[in-house]
Amino acid sequence: MEDRGSPEDERMEAWLDDHQEFSRSYFIRKATREMVNAWFAERVHNIQPAASKENPPQQRAHQSYTDLGPTSASTILPPALSHLDNRCPSPATVPSPAPSTPTRKISASEFDRPLRPIVVKDSEGSLTFLSDVDRETFPVRGIVMGEGGVYGEGGNGGSSGSRGDRCTRLLELVKEVSSHLDVTALCHKIFLHINELIAADRYSLFLVGEDSSNRKFLVSRLFDVAEGSTLEESSSSCIRLEWNKGIVGHVAATGQPLNIKNAYEDPRFNAEVDLITGYKTQSILCLPIKNHREEVVGVAQAINKKCGDDGAFTEQDEKDFSAYLAFSGIVLHNAQMYETSQLENRRNQVLLDLASLIFEEQQCLEVLLRKIAGTILSFMQAQACTVFIGDEDSMNSFSSVFHMEYEELSEVLDAPKRDCDVSQINYMYAQYVKNTMQPLNITDVTKDQRFPWTSEHPDHTSIQIKSLLCTPIRNGKKDKVIGVCQLVNKMDEPSGSIKSFNRNDEQFLEAFAIFCGLGIQNTQMYEAVERSMAKQEVTLEVLSYHATAAEEESRELQVTVMAAIPSAQSLHLLDFSFSDFDLSDTETTLATIRMFVDLNLVQNFQMKYTSLCQWVLSVKRNYRKNVAYHNWRHAFNTAQCMFAILKSGRLQNYLSDVEVLALMIATLSHDLDHRGVNNSYIQRSDHPLAQLYCHSTMEHHHFDQCLMILNSPGNQILSSLSLDEYKATLKMIEGAILATDLTLYMKRRGEFFELTTNTQFVWEDEQHRDLLRSMLMTACDISAITKPWPVQKRIAELVATEFFEQGDKERRELNIEPIDLMNREKKDQIPSMQVSFIDAICIQLYETLAGMSEYCSPLLEGCQKNRQHWKCLAEECEKSLANGLV
Repeated sequence: MEDRGSPEDERMEAWLDDHQEFSRSYFIRKATREMVNAWFAERVHNIQPAASKENPPQQRAHQSYTDLGPTSASTILPPALSHLDNRCPSPATVPSPAPSTPTRKISASEFDRPLRPIVVKDSEGSLTFLSDVDRETFPVRGIVMGEGGVYGEGGNGGSSGSRGDRCTRLLELVKEVSSHLDVTALCHKIFLHINELIAADRYSLFLVGEDSSNRKFLVSRLFDVAEGSTLEESSSSCIRLEWNKGIVGHVAATGQPLNIKNAYEDPRFNAEVDLITGYKTQSILCLPIKNHREEVVGVAQAINKKCGDDGAFTEQDEKDFSAYLAFSGIVLHNAQMYETSQLENRRNQVLLDLASLIFEEQQCLEVLLRKIAGTILSFMQAQACTVFIGDEDSMNSFSSVFHMEYEELSEVLDAPKRDCDVSQINYMYAQYVKNTMQPLNITDVTKDQRFPWTSEHPDHTSIQIKSLLCTPIRNGKKDKVIGVCQLVNKMDEPSGSIKSFNRNDEQFLEAFAIFCGLGIQNTQMYEAVERSMAKQEVTLEVLSYHATAAEEESRELQVTVMAAIPSAQSLHLLDFSFSDFDLSDTETTLATIRMFVDLNLVQNFQMKYTSLCQWVLSVKRNYRKNVAYHNWRHAFNTAQCMFAILKSGRLQNYLSDVEVLALMIATLSHDLDHRGVNNSYIQRSDHPLAQLYCHSTMEHHHFDQCLMILNSPGNQILSSLSLDEYKATLKMIEGAILATDLTLYMKRRGEFFELTTNTQFVWEDEQHRDLLRSMLMTACDISAITKPWPVQKRIAELVATEFFEQGDKERRELNIEPIDLMNREKKDQIPSMQVSFIDAICIQLYETLAGMSEYCSPLLEGCQKNRQHWKCLAEECEKSLANGLV
């Protein structure tokens, strides 16, 4: 235990404990971020990433490009546009890390364009992937040649033959445009056609690009196209130019053409390009390419007129160039629509791949969080990723945290674990996002005024935070934040510098967080289920031990059995009028074994007496002694009635040995672990058993208990059966136990009565035999109604006691008025209710059985005699009520 220090310190701490409002106020006013982080760290479980820092950081190769000079503002072509055209080289991907680490096949920056949002909010404010906004359709605009146009007079196109050649070339170009969507190849052909008209030395094509922040730039799609040059040569260089800088940037920004006779006299021209290449630029013709909305989508440039008086481009050259570029506008419009569609499709595929990667592992939260962090780091190109898991018991803390840095992607899972000091992790932003349930994107944390703690002290972590992106991870219903994903310091691959996260990054992380939420929630549920299953397994093991009869008790019974088992005649087991009231518990177990012996079950199924004795005692042990009627004695009486029907009623000859075995096991087990309440009470009280079964709740539970005992060591009386016999026996036992539900009996008895009445019952029909077994189970279950009147009346009192106890529970616990049968205030109505029970449930069943076998008539006779007794009592009660004596 931590030492508290001097007595003075202890007195001070005691004073603070007594003045909690002051302590809280003082902490809020004076606490530093390190103190708050330390408080978080004390209450968080750190999930260590299985990684080591011995391996050096990953080295990423970059494709080298030619810089056009400092004033040209040229940079490397971003992956977004290089992905659209395979001819432009793109940065090499990261070498494949360890097998368990996500491999970056594509980067989020490849989608850094103004695409449709990945996730949007629906009418209720919930995030969804489905957008109700239809894509805008762009009609293709008509081609306007301008004055003179291709067919104008003067200049190079004055002759009719020249006009015919232009028309022919124009038709060829139209055919090319209508059958291809390759911007580069078609524009290369356009330039070759234009070269025959204006005869320039070089041509270049620049396309307007736009990132997710709507910042525009220009990227070369064709550069220095010369007569005789191939498409590959002209598209090998990819150069990025800033907007509104240089001649090309000026034309793109203004939308106006430029015809420059002497490039060196124009201040916008960059002369350093000529110095690097050794090429002499003299005249330039630069025209914008516009779409149907008159927006600039590209810029075409022709350099150095080959012929003419002064080497300058003429007005006719301008018109010819402009006319042909109109077709380039069509090509660009169609191709960009196609590329955007393809890019969005690929983006969706990326999200599906990321989702499938997460859902591959849903058994261990640590492994899942490593996959999430590794995938996000690799895809988003951030220096570090931290996943915080919310604490269900507290709104202001996290239960666990997982931290991973970019260089760990190359490390293997089985390496020594890297120590991670959770006290050095900044929890503030994550807690803010968790509370607000909104993403947080900070360009520079040191300059953000919303969070004053950023300027108090510098971070002591291995990574100094500059840019930060934090988004909530929601549950499946999206109404609760179960975690937070935090990225810091987005890396710029070409320069290696840190840049801010843009809207594209927000979209991807927000969409990815939806899958993360599902994965985390499913994994947490799986872990909870595993823990529950483990607890259940332990509980079942304990219950199985306590539910099984003790070995000593089993040995004593076995010794008694070996010495001598009373005969069925001496125990009156063959009599339909049998009563167990004069038998001890030991005698009931001996009588049970006698029934199995006399039915030849021990011999036919090679049962060991050790197992049989153990099983009988275990079944007896699993009936609750505090239940007035549905206890071991009721199960034993039900089995005795079945024994009497089989032997004295002579139905054994019509049933197979497996059927007899199943019926005897079912009668003894049909009320195992009965709680003294019926199915209706179990359902209305929301008992856990009601969640397991939709109907016949207690009957299913009785069968489950039966199965547990049969499978317990030492109780396996069915071990000698073949697999087919075993399956058939269990199926019969299950059907027989479920048949004791009177609701099922009422549904099925009509069919049975009709078959027997019309003499259509076929013994060879398995469905008919199953129906008979079900009816026999009910006949034995309610056989107390057939006993001699003194026995019947005593049993009725036990049943009433149990029913009244349930009625009392319903009043006390469920706050409902019980039905008359379970209302002790209506006990005077028991005789009349018994008469109704006999008429509705019993009489017709016993009449039918007596019709099938005359030897079963004692059941019907006993039932009829008891009806007379109950009828007399009912009439006496009615007279007493009429006379006002009750």
